[in-house]
Amino acid sequence: MTFLRLLSQTKLYWGLIAIFLIGVLSSPVTSSGRNIFLSSGNLLDVLRQVSTTGLVATGMTAVILTGGIDLSVGSLMAICSVVCAMLLTVPGETPAVFLGMPAVGLASLLVGAVVVRFIFVNIEKTRSGIANIRDVQLDRMRGTLLPAVGGVILCALVLSFLLPQVQTKFGVLGVLLVAPAVGLLFGAINGAIIVVGRLQPFIVTLAMMVTALGIARLTAGQNNAVLPVYTGSNATADFDVLRQLVFGIVPMPGIFFIAAIILYSVVLRFTPFGRYVYAIGGNEEAARLSGINAGRVKIVTYAISGLLAGIAAVLYVAQYRQGKPDAGAGLELDAIAAVVIGGTSLMGGRGSLAGTFCGVLIFGLLSNILQLHNINSNLQLVLKGVIIIGTVLVQERNAYDVLAHLRLTSRRPAQRETAAEERSSRETLSLTMGGKEE
Repeated sequence: MTFLRLLSQTKLYWGLIAIFLIGVLSSPVTSSGRNIFLSSGNLLDVLRQVSTTGLVATGMTAVILTGGIDLSVGSLMAICSVVCAMLLTVPGETPAVFLGMPAVGLASLLVGAVVVRFIFVNIEKTRSGIANIRDVQLDRMRGTLLPAVGGVILCALVLSFLLPQVQTKFGVLGVLLVAPAVGLLFGAINGAIIVVGRLQPFIVTLAMMVTALGIARLTAGQNNAVLPVYTGSNATADFDVLRQLVFGIVPMPGIFFIAAIILYSVVLRFTPFGRYVYAIGGNEEAARLSGINAGRVKIVTYAISGLLAGIAAVLYVAQYRQGKPDAGAGLELDAIAAVVIGGTSLMGGRGSLAGTFCGVLIFGLLSNILQLHNINSNLQLVLKGVIIIGTVLVQERNAYDVLAHLRLTSRRPAQRETAAEERSSRETLSLTMGGKEE
C-alpha cells in the first residue's frame, strides 16, 4: 500500500523519466552511431527552448491556482519584445519610451511601497516584541501613507536615472528594467479589471491578448515588422551575456527559468501570500470570509505573470536578436499545457511549481522527439491538443471514473457519494491547513 501511495505521489516524475527513455530509445543516430537525443547540444537546446515557455508557465501556475487563467501572456511577451528591441536600436524618443515610462513608474512605486512597509513592520516587531510578523499592526501613517511616499521617491530616482539616457540611448540596465515593467503594467491591468469589474478572467485576458497584439504592431510601425537588434544600433555588446552559457554548461535562459521556479516555489510554500493563493483557488468565498483580501492577491498574481512574460521577452530578444509582434504566438497554449501536464488543476487550489517544472520538461522533450523524427508541425499541434485533453480528463475525473464511463469497470452510486464526501473533506482540510495540496 505504501509503495502504491509513493508511486502515485511521484507519478509525474515517472512520467518525465518515461518520456526521457522514449526519447533515448527512439532517437535517430548519426553515421558514427551516436545517439542524437542524448547529445549535449540537443539537451541544451531543449533547456534553452523550454526556458521561455517555462518562465511564462511559472506565472501562469499561480494564476491558475487562484482559479483564473491568463490568455494574454503571448501578446504581452510580443509587446515587451518590441519595446526591448526598439530601446536597444532606436536612440531618442520612440513609441517604446512613452510606453515604458509609465510601466517603470508603476513598478518603482509598488517596489518602493513594499520596501518601506517591510521596514516599518520589522521596526514595530522589534519594538513590541511580537514574534509573529503577521500579527504586527501598523497605524495608517506608517502602514499606508509612508509606503506610498517611499514608492514615489523610488519612482523619481529610477526615472531620473533613465530619462537622461532617453536623449541618447538606453543602456542594458534600462532595457532590463523597462521591458519587464511593461509586462507587469499590463498584467496588473488584467488583474484590476478582473477584480474591480468582477469579470471572468477568460474574457478579460482574451480581450487583452487582442489589445496588446494591436499595441505591439502599432509600436513596431507596421504589421508583423521584425526589429533586428544590432543592425545599425549603438546597443552595447553587454546584452550578449544573456546568450552565453553559465560555466560553459547551462544556457542563461535556463538559469532564469530555474531561478524563477525556485523563488516562486518558496513564495507559494512558505509565505502568507502563497497560502492565500491556494485558499482562494480552493474556495474563494470561504477565503474572503476568513479575512483574505482576494482581490489584491489576484491582482498580484496577474502582475507577476505579466512580469515573467516581460523577462521571457528580454531573453527572446537576446537569443534571436530581434523583436516582433508575433514573437509569442501560441505561447499561452504551451504554457497552459505545461501547467496542466504538471498536475495543476484548472479548477484552482491544487498543484505545485515542481509539477510545472516537470510539465515544461515533458512538453519540451516531447516536442524535441517529434522534431527529431520530422513529424509535421501541424500534426504536432494535434498531438499537443490530444495530450492536454487526456491530461485534464484524468485529473478532473480520475482514471477510475474514466474507465467506468468506458464500461471497462463498474462503480456503484454509493461509492461515488463516498468519494465526493472524501473530496469535500480534503478541500475543507486543505483550506484549514493553508490550502497546500499536491
